Amino acid sequence: MQIAVLTFDGFNELDSFIAAGILNRMRPQGWKAFITCPSETVTSMNGVTIQAEKPLEFAAQADAVLIGSGMKTRDIAKDAALLAQIQLDPTRQLIGAQCSGTLLLSKLGLLGGRPACTDLTTKPWVIEAGVEVLDQPFYADGNIATAGGCLASQYLATWILMRAAGKDAAASAIHYVAPVGQKEDYVARAITAVQPFLPVQQAAATH
Repeated sequence: MQIAVLTFDGFNELDSFIAAGILNRMRPQGWKAFITCPSETVTSMNGVTIQAEKPLEFAAQADAVLIGSGMKTRDIAKDAALLAQIQLDPTRQLIGAQCSGTLLLSKLGLLGGRPACTDLTTKPWVIEAGVEVLDQPFYADGNIATAGGCLASQYLATWILMRAAGKDAAASAIHYVAPVGQKEDYVARAITAVQPFLPVQQAAATH
């Protein structure tokens, strides 16, 4: 399972790194989440500069794609040339977006009339783009998912894990990263947030 975590200049560290860290718990099973960027380096909203692991074009080849958020997302949403480099296919890829990444998902034409989740800062911009914004941390319909709030990145990771590896793999990954003394609570919360939005047959199998 190859996963592209789209990370742009001005990115939010929590969005990109939490999801990538959880998903990379599956590296022994051949999974890899790659920080995927439009340039060789990008600098976060807090001044942390990182090296891209994959170029933006990798998103077209990945099995799953997560679009992170950042302080420059509105500018990216207006950059037609940059958006044209992001070629995604929801018929064969799992595609998720976090916070202002939901705005990019809308601009790419991938929401298809679906309601979506985003953070409170981005909410007015997503509504302006014609999208119904839900007051909840996670929502998925088919192969498209959105999450709102930095720490909701764990739900996007859980969704990809449950869709592609099953409930036990998702529970194991969340259990590892959860705080000591609260591990079962975190696992239950993540599974509960995601399970209603799994395909019907898969949801039934997780009960």
